[in-house]
Amino acid sequence: MEPFLLVGVTLVVILLVDIWLAANILKSDKPKQTRYGWIALIFLLPVIGWIIWARMGPRGMAKAPASPEHSK
Repeated sequence: MEPFLLVGVTLVVILLVDIWLAANILKSDKPKQTRYGWIALIFLLPVIGWIIWARMGPRGMAKAPASPEHSK
């Protein structure tokens, strides 16, 4: 495989993962500044940003049932 092709494929994969993570971060219920900060981090430091976000970033929490009937 040619080196330029390998670099190109790697960059496309990194960009796609960045976009996927950004979409997930935007869906979170964290404050707007927090979400934009995480998105900036993952785009400025792609692989390192992914690792930091995975360890410290917003977590999806299951919400409690709205009524006691749904908790059964």
